[in-house]
Amino acid sequence: MIEQESEKLYDRIFVARQPIFTADMQIWGYELLFRHGENVQAAIFTDGDQATTQVIADGFTLAVRSMRKGARALINFPRNMLLGEAPYVLSPERCVVEILETVQPEAEVMEACRELKENGYTLALDDFVGDPGFEPLCEIADIIKVDILGKKPAEVLEIVKGLRRYKAVLLAEKVENLDMFNVCKRLGFTYFQGYFFSKPEVIPGRKLSASQTTKIKLLKELSESDSELERLVEIIQTDLSISYRLLQYINSARFGLRGKIESIQRAVSMLGRQNLRQWLQVIILSDINSTDKAQELVRISVLRGRFLQLLAGLHPTPFGPDSMFLLGFFSVLDAILDQFMEQVLEEISLDPGITDALINAGSPNAIWIELLDELDRGSWARLEAKAACMNIPMELIDRAAIEAAIWTDEVMGCTV
Repeated sequence: MIEQESEKLYDRIFVARQPIFTADMQIWGYELLFRHGENVQAAIFTDGDQATTQVIADGFTLAVRSMRKGARALINFPRNMLLGEAPYVLSPERCVVEILETVQPEAEVMEACRELKENGYTLALDDFVGDPGFEPLCEIADIIKVDILGKKPAEVLEIVKGLRRYKAVLLAEKVENLDMFNVCKRLGFTYFQGYFFSKPEVIPGRKLSASQTTKIKLLKELSESDSELERLVEIIQTDLSISYRLLQYINSARFGLRGKIESIQRAVSMLGRQNLRQWLQVIILSDINSTDKAQELVRISVLRGRFLQLLAGLHPTPFGPDSMFLLGFFSVLDAILDQFMEQVLEEISLDPGITDALINAGSPNAIWIELLDELDRGSWARLEAKAACMNIPMELIDRAAIEAAIWTDEVMGCTV
């Protein structure tokens, strides 16, 4: 079923979701980052109108399937799309109309914005850097996204001072580290977007809880390729929550079964040892930390692992498909646990080459982590450049990304 659906989808569109957090690291929403898959030579669609149309038609449906109830989705609108009827296809309760930084506050643009506001839509102004000329848009916007990449705290403060006369709440975007996240919190930003959340916040003296340590030991056991099916069944049957989720997963639409499976043994036999082991890894990792930040990182971990596993079936990789899954799957484990990666991996047995890639940025195999980072960021131009450097055709990247997203949504749908 996955193969059929992904074959239908990957030629058209891939949409990355970048989470947006509140100051206490709760998920508020996601920005949907578009990539078109037909023209594999062009990572960025120059026709903004067509890009937005396809996000609305296809990408929104793809992206929101596993978004939690109440989370907002931000979609970029270039000028012509803003003036048309496209925004009204989207629900004002779920979607935020994001006005691109290239849009000028002309009379017809301002009229379109007023009509959207009258119809209940939330407006966000994208990539504000403090330049003059955007005052009318700042006046009407509900959210102003301030681009802080590469800026010093004093520079961000000056931008914030200039925005205090407006009613809009502030969203700090392109926050790349925890120090800047904390600076922006002190300056009064309400929402935060960027790669900072996937970095560990290591607090000296803090240790893993007994429950987390137990689950790490299970991950260690599951990462060993010779783990026996009988042991996997034992892990499931001694945990009511995992047993329930296994039956929920096996009875999901993914398998298309006519009759309902109510036996753990039958569910196990249908999945097989390798699929069961991988599913258990996902479940146990999702149980280690239940915060919004951690759960978003678990979803990303699963997506990264599956992406590399699928890519290994399409293109030469330094490790086999299952080991490539582990490389991606554990690549943000430090951020999930808020521990140094070296410390975390002391508890898990992995191929030395995988461990080196996870710990050492200078490792030859760390380039696969870099590829995953660009995919997560939705940095399509840099993703294409990285893929070209690795001699991976972009059509393979697109195909693996779509199939990984579909599989991740199906598996993560049964983790809670």
